[in-house]
Amino acid sequence: MNRVLSVDYGIKRIGVALSDLMQIIAKPYTTIINIDNQQVLQELDIIVQDKNVNRIIVGLPLTLKGEYSEQTKITIKFVEFLKQNMQIEILTYDERLSSIQAKNSLIKQGVKTGHNKGAVDQTAAALFLQGYLDGISNK
Repeated sequence: MNRVLSVDYGIKRIGVALSDLMQIIAKPYTTIINIDNQQVLQELDIIVQDKNVNRIIVGLPLTLKGEYSEQTKITIKFVEFLKQNMQIEILTYDERLSSIQAKNSLIKQGVKTGHNKGAVDQTAAALFLQGYLDGISNK
């Protein structure tokens, strides 16, 4: 079996989460510092190869009304870049409120989020990846 990787794309940091091999459980994995698209692509390629990933889910940051924001447009450009430069399936997933949920979850666990924004990004990626996995397991 293969894993699914999720990406919480940000201009400064990119949270990454991975599924287990059976594609049932999502876990935070790492944070990539976003220097430029080529560097991010190289780091994602390494993870894809090392962790046997066959699909990437990129969180699409829609507004609360389900509309596009500037960040949505930036993320869509990144998704198109990945589609042009990677040989695996790239999908988007509505990630509204995932960062807020991630922060609240970490606070409940006693993790200080102010200086640990990478943990928030990874957890947000894991939250929407879990939503995606739950959706495909119900089909």
